[in-house]
Amino acid sequence: MNLRVEILKNHPGQQSEWIAGWIDNNAERFAQLMELFLNDEYRVVQRAAWIMNVVVEKNHEIIQPYIQAMIQRMAETGAQVAVKRNVVRVLQFINVPERLHGEVMNNCFIFLANPKETIAVRAFSMTVLEKLSRHYPDIKQELKAVIEDALENEECSAGFINRAQKTLKALTK
Repeated sequence: MNLRVEILKNHPGQQSEWIAGWIDNNAERFAQLMELFLNDEYRVVQRAAWIMNVVVEKNHEIIQPYIQAMIQRMAETGAQVAVKRNVVRVLQFINVPERLHGEVMNNCFIFLANPKETIAVRAFSMTVLEKLSRHYPDIKQELKAVIEDALENEECSAGFINRAQKTLKALTK
């Protein structure tokens, strides 16, 4: 099967569900998907990202060989919103290798502090940072300050406010 052709077929929702089921726990098929996600054009990346999320939600371990490449890709200047959004979304649910914690924290703080970044990327970044703050309590104050600054000085969406409140509550525990 030519995965790229299948991803680009009409009815992306139905097709994506079918492809996610086809990939399931198959590492070779997942490798094909990740090649498209990391290196293809916007439309393919966007659709591959959705499939990747479905597969990873069912099997967190399948993503492990790609975490470093994903983190590097989301940090690139001009990285597609679909890349940033879906990488940070996945990082919420997996155990990031310790050697990558610093890079992940740095990128997530940059995303969170940028009022021009999409709400989803900022919200997912909050969750990733809160999760990492359990290992690095020293970042709690900085995270709290960035969130509070955004709440005080920006016009925030209801989704952002909700995630911010939940994150601030978790930081005080």
